[in-house]
Amino acid sequence: MRRARPSRSASTASTTSPENPTVTASSPLPTVAHPTVRFMLSHPAHLIALGFGSGLPRRAPGTVGTLWAWVAYLVMQLWLSPASIGWVILASLPIGWWACTVTARHMNVADPGHIVWDEVVAFWLILWLVMPAGLWAQVIAFALFRLFDAAKPGPVGWADALCKQKDATRDTMRWSVAGFGILFDDLVAAFCTLFVIALWRAW
Repeated sequence: MRRARPSRSASTASTTSPENPTVTASSPLPTVAHPTVRFMLSHPAHLIALGFGSGLPRRAPGTVGTLWAWVAYLVMQLWLSPASIGWVILASLPIGWWACTVTARHMNVADPGHIVWDEVVAFWLILWLVMPAGLWAQVIAFALFRLFDAAKPGPVGWADALCKQKDATRDTMRWSVAGFGILFDDLVAAFCTLFVIALWRAW
């Protein structure tokens, strides 16, 4: 189970309550370590990036977000064709990049663990490519993805570190790069998951 990523602030401002994240242009940007429902509903990007509430739990938000993605995919299957779901996933990538960028900037954290849209899109991609599949095959896909996403072995760790801006401040942080990085390592984890599943099926 993935724990929330450590909150790495892009400034030296002290952590403040997420109930009042609004600041003036002259004040330091507060760090929102644990977003609330109020914060989520304060901007459409927050709602998307936080997985429509699935990223709010303080424990294992990535796992909860992936479970939400699983249920959402099964619901989409009732109404949409595989081709239509593919278009939904494709559209979710640029929308997710925007949402993750905006939300990370508003939280003042480069890679917040509570942002789970990366898990959502990545697991949708996995399910889209492995379906039709039985329940146990879906469970294995879920477990493999969570393993790759949490442990970050090999290429996943490389992708996770690629867009890190460890020495960045609030003024030098490139938030669009941070938003892309949030998505990128989970997409690499998804491809690693699909590679293992392909080997398993070939065997």
